[in-house]
Amino acid sequence: MSILVLSVSHKTAPMEVLSRFTLEPTGVTKLAQSLTDSAYIDEAAVLSTCNRTEIYVAPTKFHGGLGTVVNELSSAVGVPVEAVQESCAVFYDEAAVSHCFSMAAGLESLVVGEHQILGQTKQALTASQQAGTVGTALNSLFQQSLRVAKRVHTETEVGSAGRSLITAAVDRLEMLGVPVAGTEAVVVGAGSMASLAAHTVAALGARVSVVNRTLPKAERVAAAVGGRARPITELDDAIRTADVLVTCTGARSLTLGPQRIAHTSLRGIIDLALPNDVAEEVGDLPGVTLVNLNGLVHGGFDAASAQQVTAARELVAGEVSDFLGSRRAAAVTPTVVALRTMAAEVMELELNRLDTRIPELDPAVRTEVAQTVRRVVEKLLHQPTVRVKELSADPNNPDYAAALRELFALDSQTVTAVSEVDR
Repeated sequence: MSILVLSVSHKTAPMEVLSRFTLEPTGVTKLAQSLTDSAYIDEAAVLSTCNRTEIYVAPTKFHGGLGTVVNELSSAVGVPVEAVQESCAVFYDEAAVSHCFSMAAGLESLVVGEHQILGQTKQALTASQQAGTVGTALNSLFQQSLRVAKRVHTETEVGSAGRSLITAAVDRLEMLGVPVAGTEAVVVGAGSMASLAAHTVAALGARVSVVNRTLPKAERVAAAVGGRARPITELDDAIRTADVLVTCTGARSLTLGPQRIAHTSLRGIIDLALPNDVAEEVGDLPGVTLVNLNGLVHGGFDAASAQQVTAARELVAGEVSDFLGSRRAAAVTPTVVALRTMAAEVMELELNRLDTRIPELDPAVRTEVAQTVRRVVEKLLHQPTVRVKELSADPNNPDYAAALRELFALDSQTVTAVSEVDR
């Protein structure tokens, strides 16, 4: 089965456009379900992070599937179809597999080699499994992408430094003259990104306060870093005397403008939310340094060297080749099963004919004849069916499965029925 990916990311759209494509978890599930309800899509998975919104589908037809994805995404985020088309990249089959593996490994991230995308990919797969929108094709794709990502992280230098958006943003802030060590830092949010932020600034020697709408969640994050938890109603009090603010909620209702920041002691602000938690104009305040996603994109910040990235991409390319080879070999299975089914039916017909022509045949002799015929059929079919799977793994070889179907006049409905059972 083919795989189609539509990706809207920091590589295809500016941040102000990308922010219009972000989806809440309920929106992710709803979109995946609406896609699989269509006539052109059998499976769907949706990934939405602060850097990207991507839709993975197993389409029955390319053009029908792509049109459905564009239309459904347009409806889900309230963006015109034309804007979706202008803001996305499309990957199909081999390119889709390569993109998925590279994405999960962090090679397509704003900070190349970052690890957080691996957990987000796993969460996207789990959500799709729970919603019942993925099957064999996308399950195998995502499961393998997780394994590939772990290999990149453990076997290449690009993934060994523990890079993340948080570490990149902190490094950027310090490069701009705002050190984190010894500061009073406020972290807004209590999700995975906020938790990572709290641990990162605490490890650098900051005293951390965690502010969140749900106080128990803030308390859990704060406890892990020896910090203080505060409700969102105390946000203004918390930032009034703080030196550094890190926010990454993505809550559309939270926008900190110049008026709320002007009378605080904040010197450095990191905003990794999409949509932004902090207005761009805050960066114009005297004595305040703002680092946000837009700044990271245009700042060209990336600690990974070209050599490290090349090594990681070579690893991914090998994994893509192996995955596609295995998938091509597996695609031969329905034809092989259909061939064996036909052989078994012919064998049974001939044995039944033998029973009709020689009804007095001794049962023991009849059993021996049947076993002999089965052994002959098995030996005749064994080598061709093994070889056709091996040869089909090479994309440069002819379509041997199609040749088998033609040579043995296999019933196409039988082959399709086996494929449906496998799926």
